[in-house]
Amino acid sequence: MGKQTAGIHHITAIVGHPQENVDFYAGVLGLRLVKQTVNFDDPGTYHFYFGDEEGKPGTIITFFPWAGARQGVIGDGQVGITTYVVPIDSMTFWKKRLEKFAIPFTMVERFGEEYLSFLDPHGLKLEIVARTGGEKNNWSFGEITPEVAIKGFGGAVLFSAQPKKTAELLEKEFGFELIGEEGEMVRFQSSADIGNIIDLKLTSNGRGQMGVGTVHHIAMRAVDDADQLDWQERLSMNGYGVTPVQDRNYFNSIYFREHGEILFEIATDPPGFALDETRDRLGEKLKLPERYEKFREQIERGLIPFVVRELD
Repeated sequence: MGKQTAGIHHITAIVGHPQENVDFYAGVLGLRLVKQTVNFDDPGTYHFYFGDEEGKPGTIITFFPWAGARQGVIGDGQVGITTYVVPIDSMTFWKKRLEKFAIPFTMVERFGEEYLSFLDPHGLKLEIVARTGGEKNNWSFGEITPEVAIKGFGGAVLFSAQPKKTAELLEKEFGFELIGEEGEMVRFQSSADIGNIIDLKLTSNGRGQMGVGTVHHIAMRAVDDADQLDWQERLSMNGYGVTPVQDRNYFNSIYFREHGEILFEIATDPPGFALDETRDRLGEKLKLPERYEKFREQIERGLIPFVVRELD
């Protein structure tokens, strides 16, 4: 058997005002803000990380909040839909919760599963599905308890400019197993119990345009630095233009854009978010990489203040 990734490490998107972003993902969805830092390539912009109580790989959604930036267009060359998984028997809770906050939703069926489909405040397409797989999320926030809390990613729906090429990447390079085809979708599954399902749309949605309300990239998991270097060599040998390793403090990253124009990252599981904060204080303070510490006062002046608050 060839090389395999466990599945999704994180998904990173572009959104609007930071307070609206925090209110929705923490206040409404009950995810934990496990890290507030800045975009390492643009330190005038926040980089937020939300996940389970520890921010484990497979639970992490990250955001670049750009207040006032232009709206993007979801389409080919992007993650079209991000799916969250919740415990069995919790879907009624989530329907009522979306209704409580006046968030419109529809019910969608795909591969025999029922999904809650809705948008975040900035236009990202989200879904909630109930499955048995995945550990309980022990983070409680507002009315959300571990019995109903989002466990992490169920997976993602990819919109590709060349679906056949993207399918080859998923199956032949990443080691996902093709497990089904239904209408205009094919389904792939990894070995993990969370962040393990990728649905690939075989028909075009029109070309995507990067901006607010779109996913910037999707990251797959590497076990450690050695595994990541192996991925880098393998992908380069097979014709993908892979970047050098980038130090992101909480993991190391390599990036490449595949033939269907989707930007992929491969991120290491370690060292994790407790690198510079204790687990009980994750996300409470702005953390900067060492090279930006001397500019802290200037950076903080330029960032829009926000608070993590219960909305219940």
